[in-house]
Amino acid sequence: MITKDAIASVLGRTAYDSSHDRIGKVGNVYVDEHTGQPEWMTVHTGLFGRRETFVPLEPAQVRDNEVVVPFDKKQIKNAPTVDVDEAGHLSEQEEAVMYDYYGIRHPTMPQAPEPAEGRGKATDDAMTRSEERLHVGKETRETGRAHLRKYVVTEDQQETVPVHREKIRLEHEPVTEANRAQAMAGPELSEADHEVVRQEEQPVVSKETVPVERVRLAKDETTEQQQAGGQVRKERIEADGFQEERGK
Repeated sequence: MITKDAIASVLGRTAYDSSHDRIGKVGNVYVDEHTGQPEWMTVHTGLFGRRETFVPLEPAQVRDNEVVVPFDKKQIKNAPTVDVDEAGHLSEQEEAVMYDYYGIRHPTMPQAPEPAEGRGKATDDAMTRSEERLHVGKETRETGRAHLRKYVVTEDQQETVPVHREKIRLEHEPVTEANRAQAMAGPELSEADHEVVRQEEQPVVSKETVPVERVRLAKDETTEQQQAGGQVRKERIEADGFQEERGK
């Protein structure tokens, strides 16, 4: 059992369940307003530890730098969601719900005596009928993760471009009065060599890296209706041994 003198040593430690699975960091400790003894601690659970779950301190044990509780991690993470008031107190109703959930009796609440006989023992001429009420809360859980991954692939690309090329052909031009002066400009008989350069275009490929788009992961929030419930017990009161008189 953790005493009020050990509260400071509990804060900030890591809580573990009965199988020594890590639950989360201890956030706050709540004490009984009558006895001053530590009664509850909150443990950071849920996605990224954003949720604080209440866990009873009465059965907890401190071992080195760990706080070990005799409950299952899943049971703790699924505990009912309760809110503290502005003064930082838990209501008796919320405490009763939590103690009932963990299956332990309120340490400051005396055990109710068993009735001597029948279905109940009345203290006056009226019988009180009680029933369980269902409280449904919400918590955020991690359901999956998505990753962006960039890698390089190689693919073939083809483009068609027009290219020009030169062709050499042999032309015969007869000597006429118009070109006779050029034809007679050289010696009568001689050897000669004349060169013509032929050219053509060829495709040239070059590459450059350019940004084409930005890609990111985005989340859209949707709201849907889901059913959540459980079994609740209700008392019923019946009367026997008399006949109700009806007026005419």
